[in-house]
Amino acid sequence: MQAAASQIVELYEQPFGGKPRGRFRISMKHLREVTGRKRLYESDINDLSRALNELGFALIDMETFFVVLSHRTFTSYRRVNDAAIGAVSE
Repeated sequence: MQAAASQIVELYEQPFGGKPRGRFRISMKHLREVTGRKRLYESDINDLSRALNELGFALIDMETFFVVLSHRTFTSYRRVNDAAIGAVSE
């Protein structure tokens, strides 16, 4: 799965879909192609997700496709604080 994770990171850096680089979605069919497997089991997806995580990327299962995002994408998200939690807890 390390080699597949490296290929997915390479895809992240490639221009396609009208964007120079960045997040993308990938079908199960294409994920099987990248991994070189006829079937992907839950354990395979977990292994691939771990390998991508080590490279600074997240693999998100959306049931009919997967999304690949850089961890850097999440660093600018707003943080929940005590006041926000209190507002929804009431």
